[in-house]
Amino acid sequence: MVIKLQREKGALTTELMVAMAIITIAMFPISSSFIQEQKVLRSSYQRAVAMELIDGEMEILLAGEWHSFADGTQPYMLHADTSTNLPPGKTTLTITGKHLRLDWMPATKRPGGEVVREADVK
Repeated sequence: MVIKLQREKGALTTELMVAMAIITIAMFPISSSFIQEQKVLRSSYQRAVAMELIDGEMEILLAGEWHSFADGTQPYMLHADTSTNLPPGKTTLTITGKHLRLDWMPATKRPGGEVVREADVK
């Protein structure tokens, strides 16, 4: 009777170890997909922030602020506090006659990439 109980305990322990190994193996792909999803979401968020900032700055420029800049390409400073949510990058303003181009480019290549807005002033 004692030997039978020990065998059953050993079988249950072995079964438990096999079940834990199966669960562990199944969790690896799931955890890596969560990491990939986190990267995609962060990239999408940063692109959305960059688009909102560039759109807002372009509206300000089109409202008449563009007169305070000279023709040509020059660095442009983003004025919103949310620009701290962006990865390192640079914003440039290009004025050619009455054509404005405002673009933000991240310092490193990212999935979101460059954000560009162009408009002609009236």
